[in-house]
This record gives sequence, C-alpha cells and structure tokens, in this order.
Amino acid sequence: MTTKPIAAGTHIGHVHLKVSNIKRALDFYCGVLGFELQQLYGDQAAFISAGGYHHHIGMNTWESLGGSPPPRGATGLYHTAILYPTRADLADALRRLQAAGIQLDGASDHGVSEALYLRDPDQNGVELYWDRPEDNWPRDSDGKLAMMTARLDLAGLLKEVA
Repeated sequence: MTTKPIAAGTHIGHVHLKVSNIKRALDFYCGVLGFELQQLYGDQAAFISAGGYHHHIGMNTWESLGGSPPPRGATGLYHTAILYPTRADLADALRRLQAAGIQLDGASDHGVSEALYLRDPDQNGVELYWDRPEDNWPRDSDGKLAMMTARLDLAGLLKEVA
C-alpha cells in the first residue's frame, strides 16, 4: 500500500461514457445541461466541455451502440459528479432539468455542498452540485469535517435564478 498521499493539486480530468445513442446523449448533456460540443466523430463519439476546454465528458458507442444500461446490483460507475461554480449556476441547472421534464432521483444538502441526483438517457447516474466555501463547511468539536445528508430545499434553490 502507498504511504505517500497523491499530490494535493491532482484533479479528475474527464469522464468517458459508453452510451447507446450519441445524438440522444448530446441532446441531454448539451441541449439540457448546456455543455458545448468540442468535437464529433460521426455518430460514434463526441467530446463536450464547459468553457471551451478540450473535453470534460467524452462519449462513444464503440461497444454500446443500441445497448441497454447495466442491471441494478452490477458493479460500475455510481455517478459522474459535475461541479458548478456557484449556487446560482446549480439553480440554473435545476431550472433546465425542470423545463426539460427530467425527474430527479434525489436532492441533498451535504453541509459542504448541495447536490441534485438524476439519470442521463442511458441511465448513468449524474450528480450536479456546488461546494460551499470551505470556511462554511460543518465541523465537529474536534474540527473534523461533519458532512451530512439532509433534504435540499429546491424552491429555495430556484430563488437563486429569479
């Protein structure tokens, strides 16, 4: 086992999803969530991002064209988490989901963050969230992080995008 921790500046660069239909996936990730298409490889692969980065999400049908989601109880990716810069940006994402008629699986206040949980068209789990400033994170009496899972007030969140 490694005893030296990974470098503090390390980030997860992107996620690459197996999807059954590129157009349907793009309709969701670009049309609903607002990501921008950076590159399209016919109907087999696409790369999308926020803010012009080469890609935050890749998607392909190389092994999954017309495929079905993995069954419940199978191993695999639990969800992709998309971090929004502000609470207002998360509220805008909720507004977009509601306008598109997309149902949430859940919505939680974790103390350190607020999160929306849903499924993409291929039933991949998606978390949309924003982090509170670190100096507002809940801590126990020893100063250790005290995350929680409480109900997120969706109406209150939507007031951010009046």
